[in-house]
Amino acid sequence: MSASQSQHPVAPIRTLDKNGNVINTVGFNRFGFDCEVSLDVLRSLYLRPHYVITAASDKVEDAERLQEEETEHAKFTGAYGAYQSKSIFHPDTQSISYTTLSRFPPVKLLPPSQRKRILVTGGAGFVGSHLVDRLMLLGHEVTVLDNFFTGSKTTVSHWVGHPNFEMVRHDVVEPFMIECDPSSPSVEIYHLACPASPPHYQFNAVKTIKTSFMGTLNMLGLAKRTKARFLITSTSEVYGDPEVHPQHEDYWGHVNPIGPRACYDEGKRVAETLTYGFHRQDGVDVRVARIFNTYGPRMNPFDGRVVSNFIVQALRGEDMTVYGDGKQTRSFQYIHDLIDGLIALMNSDETRPVNLGNGDEFTIGEFAELVRDIVEKVQREDGVRDPKRVNIVYKPMPTDDPQKRRPDTTRAKQVLDWEPRWTVRMGLEEMVRYYKAKMIEGSL
Repeated sequence: MSASQSQHPVAPIRTLDKNGNVINTVGFNRFGFDCEVSLDVLRSLYLRPHYVITAASDKVEDAERLQEEETEHAKFTGAYGAYQSKSIFHPDTQSISYTTLSRFPPVKLLPPSQRKRILVTGGAGFVGSHLVDRLMLLGHEVTVLDNFFTGSKTTVSHWVGHPNFEMVRHDVVEPFMIECDPSSPSVEIYHLACPASPPHYQFNAVKTIKTSFMGTLNMLGLAKRTKARFLITSTSEVYGDPEVHPQHEDYWGHVNPIGPRACYDEGKRVAETLTYGFHRQDGVDVRVARIFNTYGPRMNPFDGRVVSNFIVQALRGEDMTVYGDGKQTRSFQYIHDLIDGLIALMNSDETRPVNLGNGDEFTIGEFAELVRDIVEKVQREDGVRDPKRVNIVYKPMPTDDPQKRRPDTTRAKQVLDWEPRWTVRMGLEEMVRYYKAKMIEGSL
């Protein structure tokens, strides 16, 4: 942090929950498991996995760029900047000098009897990396499996070298063997591995359904052998284009088994079938989370999903693209709420499928206008007097795109005492600031 910043500290971002209370921590102490951590500590990890400082220069514009970078960074990380990687960007040669963290963030010191051994497949992806951050800060031993098809090493690189962390490049379609101390207090498998955005899972449809079937089969076999508790992240796509609204867990769905989205929809449905087969036949302790639309930092800005598309287009001053007439509806939950729900489900006694999502429903057209308004708000707060108002344009609807999607989360409220805390507006504002900081840094 520069001398000028230390004299005039940057006010941190204030985040309010649905009741208007300031959010300082995420997590909870429930089911005998304390997973509460500081929001500022988490932000210091996911703001920029390899935060870049521009090399010193005599040029005025370079000095101003450096000041802008540090100002954007300080809004999120507060006093936790010491745990950020100080890689150096050289604008004259367009090169970057990477470094590892000089110091890991402080993690909870747990006695061996309380330290869980946790395997996270797909742990370098969007959702997986946030889950890994939380589990590591809580002091558990975490092993990440990822083939890096959609995930990236940079999302978890800040943990590489930590004695509690291991990362393995591995495709779950192939068997994975790992040994486990039978006296270990708790072994858990969070099975997240599978591309989740339409462009990615349609890129190789056969590979997608193999990942859902063979990957789940291999991980369930591992859970059976190591007596691990197994949680699979399923999806709201198992409901297809639903004829019931909102969707509850007992609804069987309305899915086209031969359409372009079937490799993912039917893949997750058969993965659930496998999971309950192992549960009934072999006594594997299973959990099934059906995830509805989730967004947040580290989300791939080019993966074709609506939130990232809208934000990046608006920040760049480009037309925002809505597919169809914009009257189809979606519900969006922020990443920290989802991680709370996954951890709550894993540590509960609930073996039935559980919807995890936000009940606040938007038409896509309304959502585009909300994103545009928030981007303009952030730009004004950061000194842009008259931000450019982008246009919203409409294009043809993709095949089999669902018309309605909103979760019935009654079961999650009743059995997990879980419900979303983040408003869509608060989550979007943080994500806009994250992408904006990435653009200033030059990595987006």
